[in-house]
Amino acid sequence: MPFDPGEAFLFDEALRHLRAGFEHLPATTDNVDEGRMRDALLAAAERLHDNFPYPHPLYIGQMLKPPHPVARMAYALAMHINPNNHALDGGRASSAMEKECVAGIARMFGWETHLGHLCGGGTMANFEALWVSRELAPGHGVAASRQAHYTHERLSSVLGVPFVGVDTDADGRMSIDALARVLGSGMVGTVVATLGTTAAGRVDPLPEILALCRHHGVRVHVDSAYGGYYTLAGNLEPRTRAAYDAIREADSVVIDPHKHGLQPYGCGCVIFKDPSVGRFYSHDSPYTYFSSGEIHLGEISLECSRAGASAVALWTTMRMLPLEPGGEFARSLEVCREGALALYAALCEHDQFVPLARPELDIVVWAVRATTASEASLRARAVFDAAARNDLHLALATFPRAMAESVAPVQRWDSDQVTCLRACVMKPEHRDWIPEVVSRLRAAVLSTPD
Repeated sequence: MPFDPGEAFLFDEALRHLRAGFEHLPATTDNVDEGRMRDALLAAAERLHDNFPYPHPLYIGQMLKPPHPVARMAYALAMHINPNNHALDGGRASSAMEKECVAGIARMFGWETHLGHLCGGGTMANFEALWVSRELAPGHGVAASRQAHYTHERLSSVLGVPFVGVDTDADGRMSIDALARVLGSGMVGTVVATLGTTAAGRVDPLPEILALCRHHGVRVHVDSAYGGYYTLAGNLEPRTRAAYDAIREADSVVIDPHKHGLQPYGCGCVIFKDPSVGRFYSHDSPYTYFSSGEIHLGEISLECSRAGASAVALWTTMRMLPLEPGGEFARSLEVCREGALALYAALCEHDQFVPLARPELDIVVWAVRATTASEASLRARAVFDAAARNDLHLALATFPRAMAESVAPVQRWDSDQVTCLRACVMKPEHRDWIPEVVSRLRAAVLSTPD
């Protein structure tokens, strides 16, 4: 568990430096009972033992990447002020830091001109993107692939607009032929392209989606909440690289710094290519926007109060680890993909497992061989449980027959879907731990009955 006692010394130095900026103020005292506070903190630490070991490399299940130590410390440092980035009145420095962060992320996608902000996470970020799309194309619906995140269908319902699920190809990417049929109806105003999907890490063919949508006069929103930072990686397949390079041509993009961006929850980001969409946020708040003529982040966000500490943590991390190809941060993503490819190769050599596809990013999915699809699903759950008993924590995901049939994990399909094992190889440390992961996985198979 990456809890370094040395962090306390660095944090103490930073906190003293922060306090020095306010030494001119009259002294105050905190009336805190340290004994009771100690008891409460130790009780909280005890309760937190009831968790899976998310920071450890043997946790390889869900998208839970530990924040960088500098992000943890910067967040805690900012909490001594507790800024609110809704208005400059409540978060002057942290608002400026947020704008710098968003500009840096926008440049990562090739945008110098943009409008964007941080928010609580990918759901809120996607909500704002779809809301703006609804305002630009009233009466028209939203289309996303059937492997896109479920939030798009749910948010479309909240917005009161139709949602259309677009069929995928055998690799789990949006089918261009299916999209063409959907757009032919004339009822869709926005297409969501996913780079990559949260279940299998697949990357939709964005260049082809853009060409088709431009032909029909339809907006394109890119949901890269999970995979967006991979635009910096230098070891993507050519087709995947082309999709990321095309983001600059989209209308909006979402990315979650609290996934690959090494940030604490919750920290999402939505960015629009055209700054003029800010007109849809227009509102007046005479008691919060009086201190400055500059734009307040609350004037371009649907959220009101937002943690300025999130911006401080992200700014500090980006200062230490710039978003640049070939840099330390980009290399860490490449190492994650190397780990995913190593796990994929090992699974291909195992006679009990059948990977569904070569990973495009860092998610690996595999079925367990069986006579029938139902039996394969039961065996996957049994291996999942056995692995957890041996401190290897995986995930389960269910996929349609169309995504698994070509690799023939079963002899007979008695179901239209199959439950598979899934690993998110999101920590750079995972690459060196793959032999141990595979060893424990083998042991889990041996401990489950046929």
